[in-house]
This record gives sequence, C-alpha cells and structure tokens, in this order.
Amino acid sequence: MPRDPLPAWVLDYRQALGDRIREMRQQRNLTQERVFLAVGIPRTTYQGIERGQSDPVLSDLLLIARRLGVPLAELVDTEAASDGSG
Repeated sequence: MPRDPLPAWVLDYRQALGDRIREMRQQRNLTQERVFLAVGIPRTTYQGIERGQSDPVLSDLLLIARRLGVPLAELVDTEAASDGSG
C-alpha cells in the first residue's frame, strides 16, 4: 500500500538531518566515501541521506553517528544545529 505524501515538517526535518550529517562530516575532514564505506551502505544511499532525499534506517544512523564520533542524539538534534548551539 503506497504511503500518502509526507507532511512538509517531516521533509524539512529530513533535509535538516542531512545537512547536519554533511556538516559534521566536513568538520571532521571526512569524505562521503570514508563514511559510507565505514557504515557499509551504498554510495547512493548515503548521498540520498545527506541530500535529505531518503529516509535512513535507525541502524544506518547509529553507524553514521559512531563513524562521526557523536552520540545518536547529538546527530539527530537538528534544532541545535539551526540555533548554533550544536
């Protein structure tokens, strides 16, 4: 059964999460390749996560957070990133 279109706030959060992951990766001078290989997901999947175009599964988020050296809660706290406190 197809899912109804996602609400705008979900799409906005997904985009903010991707932006946060990209920002944290760049702060650590990591390439996308180093992260997606460490996590064990396809390049296109990882790129979709950073672009906010795909819904990452929890296990991928846990592995991304570990590779970036942050707790999952910090990774997904997009409000901290938007207010400059994260």
